[in-house]
Amino acid sequence: MTVHDKFLALGTHYGKVYLLDIQGNITQKFDVVQVFGLYSGEEFHETFDCPIKIIAVHPHFVRSSCKQFVTGGKKLLLFERSWMSRWKSSVLHEGEGNIRSVKWRGHLIAWANNMGVKIFDITSKQRITNVPRDDISLRPDMYPCSLCWKDSLTLIIGWGTSVKICSVKERHASEMRDLPSRYVEIVSQFETEFYISGLAPLCDQLVVLSYVKEVSEKTEREYCARPRLDIIQPLSETCEEISSDALTVRGFQENECRDYHLEYSEGESLFYIVSPRDVVVAKERDQDDHIDWLLEKKKYEEALMAAEISQKNIKRHKILDIGLAYINHLVEKGEYDIAARKCQKILGKNAALWEYEVYKFKEIGQLKAISPYLPRGDPVLKPLIYEMILHEFLESDYEGFATLIREWPGDLYNNSVIVQAVRDHLKKDSQNRTLLKTLAELYTYDKNYGNALEIYLTLRHKDVFQLIHKHNLFSSIKDKIVLLMDFDSEKAVDMLLDNEDKISIKKVVEELEDRPELQHVYLHKLFKRDHHKGQRYHEKQISLYAEYDRPNLLPFLRDSTHCPLQKALEICQQRNFVEETVYLLSRMGNSRSALKMIMEELHDVDKAIEFAKEQDDGELWEDLILYSIDKPPFITGLLNNIGTHVDPILLIHRIKEGMEIPNLRDSLVKILQDYNLQILLREGCKKILVADSLSLLKKMHRTQMKGVLVDEENICESCLSPILPSDAAKPFSVVAFHCRHMFHKECLPVPSMNSPAQFCGICSAKHRGPGSAILEMKK
Repeated sequence: MTVHDKFLALGTHYGKVYLLDIQGNITQKFDVVQVFGLYSGEEFHETFDCPIKIIAVHPHFVRSSCKQFVTGGKKLLLFERSWMSRWKSSVLHEGEGNIRSVKWRGHLIAWANNMGVKIFDITSKQRITNVPRDDISLRPDMYPCSLCWKDSLTLIIGWGTSVKICSVKERHASEMRDLPSRYVEIVSQFETEFYISGLAPLCDQLVVLSYVKEVSEKTEREYCARPRLDIIQPLSETCEEISSDALTVRGFQENECRDYHLEYSEGESLFYIVSPRDVVVAKERDQDDHIDWLLEKKKYEEALMAAEISQKNIKRHKILDIGLAYINHLVEKGEYDIAARKCQKILGKNAALWEYEVYKFKEIGQLKAISPYLPRGDPVLKPLIYEMILHEFLESDYEGFATLIREWPGDLYNNSVIVQAVRDHLKKDSQNRTLLKTLAELYTYDKNYGNALEIYLTLRHKDVFQLIHKHNLFSSIKDKIVLLMDFDSEKAVDMLLDNEDKISIKKVVEELEDRPELQHVYLHKLFKRDHHKGQRYHEKQISLYAEYDRPNLLPFLRDSTHCPLQKALEICQQRNFVEETVYLLSRMGNSRSALKMIMEELHDVDKAIEFAKEQDDGELWEDLILYSIDKPPFITGLLNNIGTHVDPILLIHRIKEGMEIPNLRDSLVKILQDYNLQILLREGCKKILVADSLSLLKKMHRTQMKGVLVDEENICESCLSPILPSDAAKPFSVVAFHCRHMFHKECLPVPSMNSPAQFCGICSAKHRGPGSAILEMKK
């Protein structure tokens, strides 16, 4: 760290501290420079015959090989200690005005004079660059240059309102010639709004001490404002302001740009702002500082978020304390719902804090606000807390009370206490459905299913069936079947049929005896499931179908094999159910009466023809023709449909001469077409039959023409001895049939005049067939 004009400069190097004391001022003829160690006997003393504006020691001055420092005035002098422990000086630069700023980093020394900025390489003893001053209109003594090294190869130059970032790079060997081994490239250059009094690096950003001039609105004259300490983000051609703070120092109204200086300590991230009357120390804010600022501005949510993100780095704050302060702040603002919602995240599993906050909400009358967010499992609060909230809702909000009872597990509170409280309220309003339903739920939690079921049935609540199934309450509903059927007959019947083992069919029918319409619904569903289970009630069902469900009577009569037909016929005749009567008559064998009823009662020739087709009885067709012969419309219907079942000539011969028959020509044409179609079908069938017969005959012929294997394993089916003789030289004769049975010829009966052909005695004892002889072997 370096300063000038009677200011002490303190620097640390590898554990040793060196103090540089500049005595005198720039108006004196002689200046004295002293260098001595605070904790060692090292000392250097030199008197100069010209003013010294600036001094810089080697960054590693503590090392014996690095005992060097430079001074700046009209010349830039380098002082080095020789091997004899003597100090010798050499001029690095002169002739371009006073040198007012010097910065040393590694092997590079940067300095600024009236013309610009130079960089000198100690290793190669060469000056490697000259960066000219941009704004020559500014006096260099009033607006001095600010220099700082960001690292060993990056120099930052601030002069007037201009900032340049320079990078020192190695020159390629092919470009060397007589040039220095290094060169400087300006990688970024931009302008600022104010004059620069000092620069310092901060990670990849810059700390800038700015000298500010503003114009008075009243006098329209410039005046010196408070200096600013800005943090900026350099870009290629511009910069972005990250933060800005105005500094209050004494006498800033009279200060100039040259009166402010910015020095920094790398290891401690400390920045020193030096003015004629004050020294201000600035340090990088940590997360605790940031949280302090947020809390001061009452930005609790941001503070909580910042603490959660940096919980490993904060030292003075606790997330819980910030969270509790945030909850209190929200409550003070009247944002009770948000405060209650934040409790879930902030209080977490701390049961004691939860209970404390609940009582706080009770004091301000906001228990309803916190109720949706109370923990219900981990942790579990005292039952009194939950009961207190339930009582609050019970006094003012039945719907909210019912919602909590549904959502909260029953073991959070004393169920009997809440049940009694609900019953007390029902004394005042006994028909309140919300309270009744909630009481039923409480009874369910308490396993008092009988009372719960009774309330559900009274309310006709949809959950009654679920309750019965879930808790197996079938023994409790045997006397409540009518109520269940009145409530929802479909669900009730399905439940009863699914649980026949628990409630018998007989019991259900008996309970529904006084409600025949419900009895019919139950028996009908039973019949649909199984035609035989309720056979004992089929006779009863005939009357029930006739009374309450005639459309399903005929299907029932068709599907049932257990209903008494005579009883069914009597009921259908009494009620004049023609279709059902016709079916029963035909099923009982009285087809003529059924046909007569169709013709006389229904007057439907198509139905009569369809009935005759189903019965396929010639006498019925005769009765139908006789009934229709004097009715022209009926004759037309018969002519159109009779052709495939009865010879149309029988009908045509009986038609009286002169009778007008509607659409007769069309009917006759249709008869002819049907006849031609039948002829074609018969001819087609004949061709197919002949072709199939011929194909099968050929196949049989090919099969019968094949040889039959005869070996030692075969036996005679008559004498059961081997079919082949043991001595192959002897003559033998064998007969093999197509059925693969084999006989010695002498074992077969001798053919006679009545039966000249031979047959297999096993396969063709009665009928000639596939066992006829196919092969005779002789030798």
